[in-house]
Amino acid sequence: MNATQKQRVIDIIGQTDDMTLATVRPDGFPQATTVSYVNDGLIVYFGTTNDAQKAQNIGTCDKVSLTINRPYSSWDEIVGVSLGGLARQVTDQAEFDKVAGLMFAKFPQMSGYEGVVPGELIIFRIDPVAISLLDYTKGFGHIENLTP
Repeated sequence: MNATQKQRVIDIIGQTDDMTLATVRPDGFPQATTVSYVNDGLIVYFGTTNDAQKAQNIGTCDKVSLTINRPYSSWDEIVGVSLGGLARQVTDQAEFDKVAGLMFAKFPQMSGYEGVVPGELIIFRIDPVAISLLDYTKGFGHIENLTP
């Protein structure tokens, strides 16, 4: 991936609030979930509770896929990222605090949920292994497969 492509991917990731996250259930079926997220460059973070199904799935299989798409009104405006990566729970306190700060800055409404959500809040980090940049502004179906 060249510097221009990397910045384009980071811009798309950074300008959108929600992603569709796919994890692998214990029965082998994929599970797709919409979650809000933050990023630090190409690294994507999301929070959930320790008892959430997606957290349990990642505990069994750390391979995940996600899609992030900008809003569009016609197909020739589709721009997005499809990413395959490895997920792990953030256990380093400094990294946890940094990501929590990013989350509160991007989603100030989080403060209203403190103490309301059952279960312990955990944060997952997704490190990309493969990235596809979708850019239909360059032609229908235009995809660039990139290596981080």
